[in-house]
Order: sequence, then structure tokens, then C-alpha cells
Amino acid sequence: MTDGDDVARRISAALAPHGLILRGGFDFNDSEFAPPGPSGLPAKSVVLVGNAGAGYWRHFQAWRESRPGDLENPLDTWCRVIIGTVAEKFGARAVSPSDKPYLPFQQWAMRAEGLKPSPLGILMHPEYGLWHAYRGALLFDAGIAIPAPDKQNHLCDACVGKPCMKACPVAAYSEAGFAYDDCLGHVRGENGAPCRDRGCLDRNACPYGTAYRYPAEIQAFHMAAFARVC
Repeated sequence: MTDGDDVARRISAALAPHGLILRGGFDFNDSEFAPPGPSGLPAKSVVLVGNAGAGYWRHFQAWRESRPGDLENPLDTWCRVIIGTVAEKFGARAVSPSDKPYLPFQQWAMRAEGLKPSPLGILMHPEYGLWHAYRGALLFDAGIAIPAPDKQNHLCDACVGKPCMKACPVAAYSEAGFAYDDCLGHVRGENGAPCRDRGCLDRNACPYGTAYRYPAEIQAFHMAAFARVC
């Protein structure tokens, strides 16, 4: 087992030039499922990588300028390149949320950072609000003892009125869950321009983490991907 604080600092330093950040990590218990590490044996630990706010965007855009305009899944490709390079530097195996079979990134994230889902399903962060993401993870053959997160207050518990459940024109989010078809139809339809141009209205209605809110350009990029792929 290695010094988790030191490993975390060094990984953070390697990610920083790309606008990505370390999002916590943990050692797997002997009795739980762990995907293969770099050796092919079950990994002993995982470190999550992601972003908070728009810090990654200019780095991604600079990389994208030298790639074909029709490159499929460019953000996913960029993340794989960057996180894969960092993984190689630290002797880890890089994995992505889009890898199949899908890995339990949501559960890993809740465990690594002590977060809970918002009514929209996005994990609520006490500082970043809903404006963050997990872009990949590093799997290690050794335990690295990343310090456990402090107990976090779940902001949604104290939120009066739940504005994130009231802004969508087609009420895509409700206590019954996410009305996927209604959301997709609206985004693709003639009345969906506000969502296509500025992002999910429910997500933007959340009062937390507004300093990290993605600019309209980023939200439009993600919404275009949603409308095209789904």
C-alpha cells in the first residue's frame, strides 16, 4: 500500500494541465467485485477523474481543432487519450464510463466523494452543485489508501420548492422518474430551441453551484450529443 495523499497530489498535478481533476478514490474490499487492474488481476484500488465547471473545455477545444470535424464522440475520445496517458505514467489501467460492459461509475463516485443523487439523477456536490462530471478512472494493482471523504450535507434535502423539477416544459423529471421519450422529443422538436441552445432547463434551475455552471456553448454541445445519439 502506498501513501494515498502523495499519489493523489501527483495524479492531480498530471491532470491539471488538461483542466481535469482527481475526484476521489478508494480501495476495494476483498469481498467485492473489482474490475481487472493493469496486471489483469482484480484491481485493488480505483481513482476517479473528472471535471468541475468548464476548466477542461479550452483544452478539449484546442485538441479538437487538429482532429477531423466529423470525429465521432470527440469528448469521450479526448478523455480516453488524456486519462490513458496519465494511467500509463502511474502504472494504472484507464477505464471510461462508456466502456462495455458498463462499470458502476455512479456507485464509485458516491463512495469516493460521499455524494447523493439529485432529483435529476446527477450527483449533487456541496461546492459544484450539478456542474461536474466523471470522465474516467484509474485502476491500480495495489491499494493506495486515498483518504475517505468527509461527511457531506446533501443540499437537495434542504432545498425548498425543488425548482429543478418545475422548469422543464414537458415535465421530463418527476417523482415517477425521467420521461426519456418526452425529453428527447421536445429537444428534437420545433419548441426545443431553448434546451438545445442553453441546456436542460431543469438543471439550470438548480440554485447550487452556479459559479461552476457550464457556459451555453458547453451545454449546447452536450445537448446536441443527447439529441443525436439517443
